[in-house]
Amino acid sequence: MRNWARPRSLQARQLMAASLGLLAFLALAGYALDRAFLETAEANLQQRLRSYALAYVAGSDFARNGEFIPPYEAVDPRFERPGSGLYAEVILPNGHWDSPSARGPQLPAGRMLEPNEELFEGPLPITEINGKPGEAYRYGRGLIWSIEENDKAEFPYTIYILEDTTALSRQVSVFRQALWRYLGGAGLILLLLQALILRWSLRPLKRVVDELKRVQRGQATRMSGRHPRELEPLTESINAFIESERENLDRQRNTLADLAHSLKTPLAVLRARVDEGAPGPELREEVDIQVRRMNDLVSYQLARAARSGHVLFAAPLAIEPYADQIVRSLEKIYAAKGVLCEFEIDPEARFYGEAGDLQEVLGNLLENAFKWARARVLLTVKQGETAPNRRPGLLLAVDDDGPGVPEAKLDLILQRGVRGDERVQGHGIGLATVQDVVRAYRGSLDVGRSEELGGARFEVRLPPGL
Repeated sequence: MRNWARPRSLQARQLMAASLGLLAFLALAGYALDRAFLETAEANLQQRLRSYALAYVAGSDFARNGEFIPPYEAVDPRFERPGSGLYAEVILPNGHWDSPSARGPQLPAGRMLEPNEELFEGPLPITEINGKPGEAYRYGRGLIWSIEENDKAEFPYTIYILEDTTALSRQVSVFRQALWRYLGGAGLILLLLQALILRWSLRPLKRVVDELKRVQRGQATRMSGRHPRELEPLTESINAFIESERENLDRQRNTLADLAHSLKTPLAVLRARVDEGAPGPELREEVDIQVRRMNDLVSYQLARAARSGHVLFAAPLAIEPYADQIVRSLEKIYAAKGVLCEFEIDPEARFYGEAGDLQEVLGNLLENAFKWARARVLLTVKQGETAPNRRPGLLLAVDDDGPGVPEAKLDLILQRGVRGDERVQGHGIGLATVQDVVRAYRGSLDVGRSEELGGARFEVRLPPGL
C-alpha cells in the first residue's frame, strides 16, 4: 500500500523538538520551584509554631497542685477562638491542658517528649469544629518545670502548637497560580522566539533549495559561494557534481565527434576503392585492413567514453597492490632487459577514484619507464596537498635511468599519436591517455629529468578532493 503521508519539514521537526524540550524544562522548573516554595513555607511555619510555643512557655506558670496556668495575655487571639485553626496543648504527667481554640475540633493525641526534644510533623488528619475532615501541622517541645527553692519539686511536660493547613494551602495556591501563569507566558514567548530563530537559521537551507531550483530550470549554471561554513561542503559537492556531469556530457559528445571524424578516412578509402572498381581479392584485402582499423578506433573510443571522471564519492584505493600486479607483468615482458623496479610508497597514500583509471595511469607510466630504462625504475607515491575537511591529494612519480626526454620534445611527447622515438614500437597514445585521465581528476602531469636515476621523471599530482 502506497504511503501518501509526506515527511515533516526540518522546521516543523526542530520546532516540535524544541517545543517538547521547552515544555519539559518548564514542567521540571515549575515542579522544582513549587517544591522549594512548599519546603520554605513549611520551614517558616515551623519557626512560627516554635515561636508560639516559646511565647507560651515564657508567659505561663504552674499552680502548687501542678495545674497549668496559661499566659494572662493571649499569645495570639486565635488561641481564644474555638475552631480558629491555631491550637495549643500542654501534656502533663497527670493530665493535659487545651487552649480554648482546641475545644470542639478533634486533634491527634500527642505523647510526652523528652526534655529539649523537638518534633515537627504534618500534615496530620484532624476533624474541624464543623465535623469536616482537615489537616494540620504540629510542633512539639519537651520541657521541665522546676521551683528554684526546691530542686526536687520538678516535673516534665510537653507543649504542642498546631495550625491547620488553610493558610498554608492558600499561600501555596496563590503561588502556584502565579508560577504557572508566568511560566506559561514565558513559555509562549520562548516558543515564538524559537519559531523566529528557527526560521532565521533555516533561511540558508531555503536559499540552497531556491538555487537548486534555478539550476534545474536552467536559470543558473552553478550554486553560489555565499553560504554558511556548515553548508559549504554540500554546495561544493553539488557544484562539483554538476561540473562533473557536464564534463561527462562534453566527453561523450567529443568522443562521438572523434569517432565520426576517425571513421571518415576508412570509409572514404573503401568508397574510393569501390568506385575504382578494384579487383575482388584486392578489394577484400583492403576491406579487411580498413575494418580492422575501424574496429580498433571504435574499441578505443568506447573505452575512452567508458572511463568516467566522476570521482566525487569514490572509495579510497590502496596503490601498492595494483602497482605490484602491473610490475610483475612488465617484468615478464621485459625479462631480457633485466629491469628492476623499486617502490617508495607511503602506506597512508590513497587514490580516490576508479580502479580502471589507476591501472591506466600506472600501467602506461610504468610501461613507458620499462621500455626506456636501462636497469632501474623507481615508483614513488606520497600524500599530496591537504585541506581542511577534504580528502588528501596524491603525488605519484615514475623515474627511470634511461636517456630521458629531450627538452625539445617535452611538449610534443604528451600529444596524442606522437612518440618520443619513432624507432620504438608503439602508437603514441599511452601518455596522452594518462594526461586525459589526470585532467579528469583536475590534476597535472609533468615531465622532467630524474635527479635520482638520471633518466626521465613523470610526475602526477592530484589535488585534494571533496
